[in-house]
Amino acid sequence: MNLWPFAKSPAWDEVTYWALDLETSGLGPSDQILSVGMVPIRKGVIEFGAHYYSLVRPIRPEALSAEGIRAHHILPRELESAPSVEQVLDEVRLRMGHDVLLLHYSPVDLGFLKRYFRTLGRPRFKPVVVDTVVLLGRLGERQRQLEPHAKPVPTGLAAARAAFGLPGHLEHHALWDALATAELFLLLRHRLQARTLRQLV
Repeated sequence: MNLWPFAKSPAWDEVTYWALDLETSGLGPSDQILSVGMVPIRKGVIEFGAHYYSLVRPIRPEALSAEGIRAHHILPRELESAPSVEQVLDEVRLRMGHDVLLLHYSPVDLGFLKRYFRTLGRPRFKPVVVDTVVLLGRLGERQRQLEPHAKPVPTGLAAARAAFGLPGHLEHHALWDALATAELFLLLRHRLQARTLRQLV
């Protein structure tokens, strides 16, 4: 989709990106958001000091599964005094404004966000999205053109970071996964030599 049909796309570093990650109780339509992490990138620089992180009090705490807890290590008692999902989503929108949303595999997190905004009767949530998995695919295609037998580029967040020499991070924690996504994005932007936002979406 052409997001700027009549105007020149801004340079990639003229816009602010919010790298965002959710921890959820699962991946199904009845699962719940349990935590949100956000890290901004302004003028091409990660501003970790301006990050946002919050646990989210589940609407249905009785539906939390032991399998999910083993993945994200968030215990039900830690969520009892957490802000409501309404409060947290309002904070997300307040920080986002009209900035670009940066995700790793956008169908999951964006799907949760859109569903919750819709269910809670909030205004439609339709940001411009940059997806690091999409960028990994583009880089992989470029490498195959140069080297037909090149090893495939992994798409998992930790595996992709390792493939490019980025350090390991605390996985399945919304804030650290958001930071990991931001770092991977900056590396991919450089490798793809993208100069405009249009070249990244």
